[in-house]
Amino acid sequence: MNDLVVRAEGLRKRFGKTLALDGVDLAMRRGTVLGVLGPNGAGKTTAVRVLATLLRPDEGYAEVAGIDVLKEPARVRRRIGLTGQYASVDEDLTGTQNLVLIGQLLDLPTRDAKRRAAELLDWFDLAEAAGRPAKTYSGGMRRRLDLAASLVGHPEVIFLDEPTTGLDPAKREDMWGVVRSQVTQGASVLLTTQYLEEADALADEIVVVDHGRVIAHDNPDGLKRRVGGLTLRVRPADPARVPDALRILDAVAAPGANASTDTAAGARPGAVSVPVKDDLALDVVVPALRQAGVEVVDLGLHLPSLDEVFHTLTDGAPNTPVKEGELV
Repeated sequence: MNDLVVRAEGLRKRFGKTLALDGVDLAMRRGTVLGVLGPNGAGKTTAVRVLATLLRPDEGYAEVAGIDVLKEPARVRRRIGLTGQYASVDEDLTGTQNLVLIGQLLDLPTRDAKRRAAELLDWFDLAEAAGRPAKTYSGGMRRRLDLAASLVGHPEVIFLDEPTTGLDPAKREDMWGVVRSQVTQGASVLLTTQYLEEADALADEIVVVDHGRVIAHDNPDGLKRRVGGLTLRVRPADPARVPDALRILDAVAAPGANASTDTAAGARPGAVSVPVKDDLALDVVVPALRQAGVEVVDLGLHLPSLDEVFHTLTDGAPNTPVKEGELV
């Protein structure tokens, strides 16, 4: 248990007739990134707000950094950083003033608060706008300022609730770098996201939440293997050799499976695939293709995508829009 920096057991929370959390258990190891996935309305934000001491559960127990979030919320707040779904900066203050204010609220000396503000503004590519009121910032700039504010106090545990929403792809990848650097420096990060590739790229472990319940918890590869095994894909350079490739792949097919033309999302025309038991299939297929004179332009083993995992586990539940302010 000492290795757990976040632990929650049996969290329940109801808003009127809506049961947002229905016995949620969470565990995050120190120095890791825990990704929390689920359809909109699944309860991700409610769980984060409970852990960040912004909301009291109706039932259950939670601790962060070894501190009970219900009994000692003030102590918890001094150990965490939080970025919610919507930027919450003071629009009348400049970028620098926003971050210095946060530093002062965290009891940093003014000189240290200014130094930390300058460091973070530079880090998030906001240095040129540091002296401008936040209300003049674009939506993406405000989002980055909000992210910077959550890091002012060098928090031990960081809660990021869909932190890259509203960022363009380049800035989103920059944020991934920030998350990785925080973990390298010793922080632990709980990340909710609507971008499955983001969870795949960042998370050491993933929790899938649906209808207020945890329905899966594993590392990314573990989740993929639970949904489906390895698939071997081959694309011959000459489409006329597809029948030969199918015959060769059939020889390594997992029990009950057959090679077929690849219809997976994003598959290139002329590709064929077959479910296989393990990576030893390559040792058979590569020399067989060479002996048959089948040149290939693509060959590899693949696990199911995290997108396929998500839709399988949640029965393809759509990400229906959630109105701002709804705590789900």
